[in-house]
Amino acid sequence: MPALLALLPDSLPDSLPDSPPRCDAPELLHQLLQHEGAAPAGDILRLIVDRGLDRLPLPARGATLQRWRALAAVAGHDLSLLKLYEGHTDALAILAELRVPAPPGALWGVWCAEPPDGRVTLAGSAGGAARLSGRKQWCSGAAALSHALVSCRDADGQPWLAAVALDQPGVTVTTDGWHAVGMAGSASVDVVFDHAEARLVGASGAYLHRPGFWHGGAGIAACWYGAAQAIAGYLHTAARADAARNAVDQHRLAHLGAVDIALAGAAAVLREAAAGIDADPDADAGPLALRARLAVEAAATLVLQHATRALGATPLCRDARFARLAADLPVFLRQSHAERDLAALGRMLSERGEPSWTL
Repeated sequence: MPALLALLPDSLPDSLPDSPPRCDAPELLHQLLQHEGAAPAGDILRLIVDRGLDRLPLPARGATLQRWRALAAVAGHDLSLLKLYEGHTDALAILAELRVPAPPGALWGVWCAEPPDGRVTLAGSAGGAARLSGRKQWCSGAAALSHALVSCRDADGQPWLAAVALDQPGVTVTTDGWHAVGMAGSASVDVVFDHAEARLVGASGAYLHRPGFWHGGAGIAACWYGAAQAIAGYLHTAARADAARNAVDQHRLAHLGAVDIALAGAAAVLREAAAGIDADPDADAGPLALRARLAVEAAATLVLQHATRALGATPLCRDARFARLAADLPVFLRQSHAERDLAALGRMLSERGEPSWTL
């Protein structure tokens, strides 16, 4: 594995320069997706990386909202593509925060789900080199990627993060584990590691305990928002068409009003969260991230309900993009842990001082 070892050296310089971010990424992504939208998600991700549109501002560096706008732009086009794009850009952010250079041109995934029956174990860590064994579940885009950051456990059960090159004999990308209609294009299959060569990234637990863990979690809410915004756009277009032909539908307008309130509230929460992350990059962003995720989840659920009730079956059956978004969004929203996240937020608030509810 000489290429991976060279890319993840034993010693790192005192500082690593950030690659110049593409602050115009949302608009350029939109143009690219309009032109290449019918291609498979992995092929579009390759185009995005080759054109430098994965070089987003890093979280908590002063332009978090700009980063989230890029995620939302891709989400509004195709959530399966977004799943790969978010994983790739999240991997780059993780590597930057843990001070590890990323290989140019690589396509990354972040595979860190750890159900009880799906943990990967590591053996040997001399000089940071390790071997991974086991079956990892929920590996989005596995067949299209070149590298992955994989959570794993040592013999004592301690958590680690490892970088793995996927084009090696010890890695088998299966077709198992994914039967959903929604998010089908993400192909989140099982991957089997059999003494696969890997490189440890950071110290034990560094991935979970770094400030950016919650920054990335909050960014998922921007993805949900982008899809909900796109669905709401169909309702707005239909209402404007009604008005243009003097065929006002009061029920449709009521649905549009409810959608506007939901999205406006969610957007305000996201903007406040991004500003809070940028203002205090090293703070525990757990409450802020959970608040953003839960607020956007509620808004997206409401948008999907109102839009489909207002528009009826026609776009669900006759508009491929709308139908795909409507099928994908409920699956992607289940990346939220629902009431468990509500309880986690309540626990965090109970352990702190007065919550920031002042107007």
